[in-house]
Amino acid sequence: MRLKYNAPVTLSFGLICTFILVCDQYLVPGLVQGVFTAEGALTFQLDDFPAYIRLLTHGFGHANWDHLLQNLTFILLLGPVLEEKYGSGKLAFMMIITTLINGLLNALFFPTELLGASGIAFMMILLTSFAGSQKKEIPVSFLAILGVYLVKEFLNVFKNDDVSQISHIVGGICGAVYGLFLNFFSSAPKRNISPTPTASPNSSAKETIIQ
Repeated sequence: MRLKYNAPVTLSFGLICTFILVCDQYLVPGLVQGVFTAEGALTFQLDDFPAYIRLLTHGFGHANWDHLLQNLTFILLLGPVLEEKYGSGKLAFMMIITTLINGLLNALFFPTELLGASGIAFMMILLTSFAGSQKKEIPVSFLAILGVYLVKEFLNVFKNDDVSQISHIVGGICGAVYGLFLNFFSSAPKRNISPTPTASPNSSAKETIIQ
């Protein structure tokens, strides 16, 4: 038995987020606020180049350990399933686009700062509902999750807390769009499968197991 780094994008993302929070909490106080927090509409400046970078890096930053664990619980559970179905490259691309869309919308329309990977987590929740479906099918489980999810998050918008329900909604919408697109227009990732060696009638048992 051996350990396998089975989901490189998911696991690497989790390790990076954890390392950043460790640095912020114990080594470089203020790191998350300065580098991994995206500005809102009230503070975003068009001539501030680092602000554009933070539109993407905010997905790696978390306010505290509870915040990080809440997001990683979903991401580490669902990410490997999605990497297996769609491939690491596609999943990484979807994570980047989801984070960027959330950052842009927050900078344009919402006054508060934004950090965390909840948009990615909720994107994965909706996208996972397509994981067991065949091509050109819309699973009923997706419609059920979408309905429950949207009702819950829209109701939570009116709560006075520090949670960005808009990020959850945007992430979920991204996951739904990705799932529909991949199921209807995209082919499954090609896997490199080594041919199984077969023994010729005249070969010995020793020859069939040597690679």
